Amino acid sequence: MMKDSEPGLEFKFGGGKKLEAVFDEPEVTSDFGAVLMRAVEENEKIISMMSGMVSDERDEAHTIHTNREMMMQRTFQIACGYEDANDCDSLRSDVAFKAAVKKNPSEDLSSQPTMSRLENRVTARDLLRMGYGFVDHFIDSYNKEPEMIVLDLDPTTNICHGQQQMSLFNAFEDEYCLMPFHMYEGLSGKFVTALIRPGKTPTDKEIISLLKRVVRRIQDRWKRTLIIFRGDSHHTKPEVMDWLERNNLKYITGLSRNAVLERQFEQAGKEAELKRKRTGQLKARVYASGYYSAQTWSRARRVICRAEASADGVDLRFIVTNFEEAGAKYLYEVVYCGRGKMELMIKDHKTALKSDRTSCNSATANQFRLFLHSAAYVLMHSLRSKALGGTALAKSQFDTIRLRLLKVGARIEVKKRKILFHLPESFMFQEIYRKISEFFGISPAPMSG
Repeated sequence: MMKDSEPGLEFKFGGGKKLEAVFDEPEVTSDFGAVLMRAVEENEKIISMMSGMVSDERDEAHTIHTNREMMMQRTFQIACGYEDANDCDSLRSDVAFKAAVKKNPSEDLSSQPTMSRLENRVTARDLLRMGYGFVDHFIDSYNKEPEMIVLDLDPTTNICHGQQQMSLFNAFEDEYCLMPFHMYEGLSGKFVTALIRPGKTPTDKEIISLLKRVVRRIQDRWKRTLIIFRGDSHHTKPEVMDWLERNNLKYITGLSRNAVLERQFEQAGKEAELKRKRTGQLKARVYASGYYSAQTWSRARRVICRAEASADGVDLRFIVTNFEEAGAKYLYEVVYCGRGKMELMIKDHKTALKSDRTSCNSATANQFRLFLHSAAYVLMHSLRSKALGGTALAKSQFDTIRLRLLKVGARIEVKKRKILFHLPESFMFQEIYRKISEFFGISPAPMSG
């Protein structure tokens, strides 16, 4: 109940009855979507996997909150828009989150200090097991071995505002930052893994180290799947291309322009300019293909040039690939430019789910946070791809899905044998809720206690 000393709200609109609001109703939630997230988790088991990878040396006799409960609480809060551990203090008594975690309504969830202790006691060995667990979960998400998958890899900037381990000053960003790797399957948008790393351009050793762990895990399970690697020019390093070729991967990556390439494909630029003048178009493109070998490369490789002419002049862009047969235009416009979808995946992960909140001092704690946000990504992606197909929200961003489906007010009635959520009668997405219920039709388990 609200204390007498706590002020309410008075709305002075003038005329009619006076409007007031008081914060005194414990049996109301604004986040019924937490319960929805639990239904998705029952299908995905991603948090159950993570919690099983974390060692727990606490005395069971004095342990109130299990690792699994705390990780569910934190992940569901992230999905509902509460990305900070501090939010645990405000939401630990919310019955919707208690129900989602299967906690007795009379027992509170964990507080911020308890959650922070969990973040800081996870070990590097725990995180390694968890990382492999995410890759295994990705593999298990397919009903059968796919003919082809595309691994999109890219670092993204997490600005630092404290003394985080691995924080470096990045001149391009003009900020101290971390630049964690994000890897997704480019055709489906499924999450593969994410890795905390320093705020600088990735090295060949960093790229190969991550690819080794992921690719070998996949190839152990899938013997016939064609694996394609895509990345920007930061990933076009001699050792990386050699490793990809030795391990039977196809690749298509950006290639930085230089004077030798510009001379080699000068004719393509001239043809693009002639095409623009001949057709009267504002812009005209021409594609060309040839073989090029930098001094540091072990052999010559196929390079594709996209020459675009406009009123501002001719712009040349390059990619390098070990696809020998496909046409230059198709490889550039469809295959390589298709990696632009990854920006939307990172946007869902980083912007909608606030995974750039890596503000712990230790790198291990920040890696664990990144995995918690990744679990929220897996749940939200599963909800969208599996249950929202054919609905108005089928292609929505995660923050839109949250606003429409998760941030739903409900009055809570705690009975002897059940918890009843009274949802708004005028809720406009009732049919979508019913569809979700049919897909994730999970019978409620008994409450603990």
